[in-house]
Amino acid sequence: MMNSNGDNVKEYAIQCFKDEAEALLDLIPQLDDNFEKSIDLIFKCHGKVIVTGVGKSGHIGAKIAATLSSTGTPSFFINPLDVFHGDLGVMTTDDVVLAISNSGQTDELLRFIPLLLEKKVPIIGMSGNPHSLLAKYSTYHINVSVKKEACPLGLAPTSSTTASLAMGDAIAIALMEVRDFCPQDFAQFHPGGELGRRLLTTARDVMRSEEMPVIPPEMKLGEAIIHVSKGKLGLGVAMTDNKIVGLITDGDVRRAMENNQKDFFDKTVSDIMTRTPKMVSPIMKIAQIQQIMHKYKIHTVLVADEEKHLLGVVDHFSCMLPE
Repeated sequence: MMNSNGDNVKEYAIQCFKDEAEALLDLIPQLDDNFEKSIDLIFKCHGKVIVTGVGKSGHIGAKIAATLSSTGTPSFFINPLDVFHGDLGVMTTDDVVLAISNSGQTDELLRFIPLLLEKKVPIIGMSGNPHSLLAKYSTYHINVSVKKEACPLGLAPTSSTTASLAMGDAIAIALMEVRDFCPQDFAQFHPGGELGRRLLTTARDVMRSEEMPVIPPEMKLGEAIIHVSKGKLGLGVAMTDNKIVGLITDGDVRRAMENNQKDFFDKTVSDIMTRTPKMVSPIMKIAQIQQIMHKYKIHTVLVADEEKHLLGVVDHFSCMLPE
């Protein structure tokens, strides 16, 4: 059962959203040269970005590392406690460490700092305290301080972790812009994701190439209807000398019936066909094909070689890749 304040639970959520939204907006005036210099440091880094943090900051750090890695910046997360058990060996002076701590005074993290200084590994500190020891010993420090936590007790990390997470996203986005990171690059880092598959899968991979509904342009529409129906693609490809010369769809046939009525059966495929159907190469990515379909408001494209020889058909459903 709800307690006496049960009717107000939505208000609690709304207040939480407002508090955290305000915390994010407050980050804007806190951005300074340290952010720009941090981006430049990571961009020029010849190694990898090693993200570290303890507790909730560690969870945020793991997500930031994953985001960086998927957007073109080699990165991984490491628990500072593991450094004392051999993981320090993975770090080189070509790397950059992104150390996250809301207080900037986390003991486990601070014990890690002298080892980095000794190895001359540059440190980007991210904390809510620009006067902390982490800030003092960082090469650059990014301030993510918040006025208050969304937690009504002011104890549970809420606004502060949201601020750190958002700053991590800001770093990743800034680096994407600096690198001119494009969708094709994203696909290389996400070959298993839907976007990655659409950007890597070609027309040849998904096209239908068997039992094509091929018809000659001089065929009467009455007979062409049968071929269009049997093809189960809602179209017929007009070909002469084994080359594509046009396309009719079931919509074209329907409109021809309405417009010509008695004369319909005297009409030929050539009379109603589209003479410049959209054709794509077998190596075109289906993401590009989807853009063509959307632009021209069509549901099907023909796959052909440079001589206009029909290789297959890709329709809207072909582009809907299975999980």
